[in-house]
Amino acid sequence: MNIRSAKISDVKAIHALISSYAERDRMLFRSMADIYENLQAFTVAELEGNVVGCCALEIIWSDLAEIKSLAVDEANTEKGIGKMLVTAAAEQARQLGLQRLFALTLKPDFFEKLGFEIVEKETLPMKVWSDCAKCPKQQNCDEVAVVKSELK
Repeated sequence: MNIRSAKISDVKAIHALISSYAERDRMLFRSMADIYENLQAFTVAELEGNVVGCCALEIIWSDLAEIKSLAVDEANTEKGIGKMLVTAAAEQARQLGLQRLFALTLKPDFFEKLGFEIVEKETLPMKVWSDCAKCPKQQNCDEVAVVKSELK
């Protein structure tokens, strides 16, 4: 397993992973253009030359970043790939000098195992809600906010 920064050649695979979850209403859709524009934020998991997972780290403010678009190929779940991607994102955030990391998720138990705590969405900054304003589930959001403080 190789965890690395995404490259241009990974965009189609990243798009396919995200789309497979978005089509089942388990993640927000991201266009190819959006992935190209934000490619520097993506980390991928590569197995035998194939991208089998992805995760993006978006800086929100001077002390806060968000984990976005965490997706693992269905055939490769239960291998610890999601954990490796979140750990890599947390390390990147720590190296950047950030103090807190958060995610909006349908799987809070996964994040809790990695040291995140469930918080009320309202405790997160207004910047977070810019994505929510575009979301079709805005009025009936089923995602849970999780935060990890004091990145080490």
